[in-house]
Order: sequence, then structure tokens, then C-alpha cells
Amino acid sequence: MKNKKFICFFIVFSLLLPVSVAMARQEGAQAVIFMYHRFGESRYPSTNITLKQFEEQLEFFDKNNFSVLPLTEIVEALKKNSPLPERSIAITIDDAYLSVYKEAYPRLKAKGYPFTVFVATGVVDEGIPAYMNWQQMAEMQQHGATFANHSQYHDYLVRKKEGESEKAWKERMVNDINGAQKRLVEKLGSAPALYVYPYGEYNLELMKIIKDLGYTAFGQHSGGVSSLNDRAALPRFPVAEAYAEMAAFRTKAFSLAMPVLKQEPVEPVTSNKRPQLTITLAENSANLDQLACYFSAEKMKIQWLEPGKRFQIQAGTDLPTGRSRYNCTAPDKKSGRYFWYSQPWLRLITTK
Repeated sequence: MKNKKFICFFIVFSLLLPVSVAMARQEGAQAVIFMYHRFGESRYPSTNITLKQFEEQLEFFDKNNFSVLPLTEIVEALKKNSPLPERSIAITIDDAYLSVYKEAYPRLKAKGYPFTVFVATGVVDEGIPAYMNWQQMAEMQQHGATFANHSQYHDYLVRKKEGESEKAWKERMVNDINGAQKRLVEKLGSAPALYVYPYGEYNLELMKIIKDLGYTAFGQHSGGVSSLNDRAALPRFPVAEAYAEMAAFRTKAFSLAMPVLKQEPVEPVTSNKRPQLTITLAENSANLDQLACYFSAEKMKIQWLEPGKRFQIQAGTDLPTGRSRYNCTAPDKKSGRYFWYSQPWLRLITTK
């Protein structure tokens, strides 16, 4: 969510949402996953959260009876389509920066909150001072931290090297994932079959590799999670200081997974400047009269192909080169919480 209009839209509605609101009940697993990177590192505002903001968020979870669960527990519930406690959330942290150990870990430990850190193992092995070391991770593992796979060197994985064949690329991906997992187990004794795509970039081929290897994987696109989500590309809400105001954060924490049965296309990598997206919804309690879809600052026109069930959206302006997203939300009829859906795009320009 990059534009101020979109943020203001949610802040207005979240201020109308009372803390004591009855929670919309969804069948099966339903949760929200937050994604952090740096803590108290103001030099990196796009990936940093201030310590004051982080402390406010942890207090918010505590005071509003959220169940902060291990990510592995949420994933198991998604697999089995079994209910989770209402207001279930998971805290995830990417890249294993040193500020995780110095700043986030003591605060999470004091609250007794579990959390998962996704590690690029090769970067840690290089001993770069900006990152944690294996000894610090081993200590954290004794106090609520889980460490999982974020590749070996945090490369742009879907972008093939010059002259690289499809077969060679697939072999490189498998070796990278397996190599990082092996290193985690060697240094920490265990690692769950969880994976985060570097930069949130993935394609259908990489999703298939992830599934074949038995992993559950996560991106950097927004939205709650439910058993309807593809477990090779689960959404998480990114948290950074510029978009961490409590009103907007609260809306995300209370959000629901949009009940998407099918989307076309699934492939996020595109050369299309204005990709068309078709969404088919399961039966739900959303007020679809208030369904709103955005691309950057643009509110997109919604074309209903089957009223209340299937709709189509398309950007009216060109996607930039690189990463972008379509975001759709709709309020629940009973609770005022928001159903939320995000489709990531990665527009690549190839030259031959």
C-alpha cells in the first residue's frame, strides 16, 4: 500500500471499528501474518519500524486479546482447515538483521510472544556485522524464536542469469533451497519447512518447486490467510515506519482473508503493462457493494462477470518495471472488519 489516499480510506473506517466488536466467524483457519525487517534503524525507513511503533503494536496485541501464535501452528491449521483462536496472528521477520537480536528479541521475549525469523544462510556465514550470528540465533531459539529458510544469498531468484537454461535455473533453485535448509539444521538443530521468497518475488515455476519440496512459502503481498490460500504463496502484511500508524495497523490486524476460490492469472510475472485479473469468490459475508480495488493511487473499475461471485479488474495506467500490486478490500456486513486481497505483479522487461 503505497499511496496516501488508500491509507486514509482505511484509517477513516478503522476509527469507526470498536475494540469490542464481535468478530466475524469464518469456517476453518483464519489468521493474519505480519512481516518486519529492521527495528530502530532509521537509516532504512522503507524496511524499518521505530521502537516506539513496535512497542505500541505489541501492547495493542496484548490489550485486545490477540492470540500471537507460532507460524508453524497457523500453517498446520491451514493444511487441516481446522479452526484457530479468534484474532490469531503470527509475527515474522525477514533477513536476520542484528537489530532483531538487539531490539525486537528482548521485547518479544518479555511478552512471551513466539516469532519466526527467515534467514539467508550464506549471508550469515559471511559474518557481515549488520546481521546476527549463529550463536545469537541459538540463544533466541531457546526463547520463542523459530528460524526458517530465506534462500542462501537473497538473490532475485526468478530472474534467470544470462544464458541460463530452464533446466539449469530449476537445478539452481532446488540447490539453493536445499542448501539453505541444510545449513539451518546444521547450525540450529532443526528448521521447519517454511520459506520466504527474497523480495517477495516468485513465479509459477518457483511455486511448483516449493510444492514439490514440501514447503509452505510466503510473499510480501498483503492480506489475511485462510485455508483457501495457495500455501505456495501466502500473504503477509509488511510493516514499515511510514505505514505503521496505529489506526491503519489496527485495520490490518482485524482483517479477514478475502474468500478467493480462483484467480486468473496466478502467475505474477508479466510483460503486460496493464494485466487483467479475474477473481472468483466463495460464498461470504462481505458487503460487495463496497468492494474497492486499487492500483497505486488509482481506484480501479470493477466489472462483475457474475454478480456477487466473479469480477474483473485492470489497471488504467501502466505497471512500473519491477514489483507492484493490486489490492482489493470489502467490509464484513456484521463486524465492520475488512476482507483483504492482494495480487503481486513483477513486470520484467527482457532484451534479446
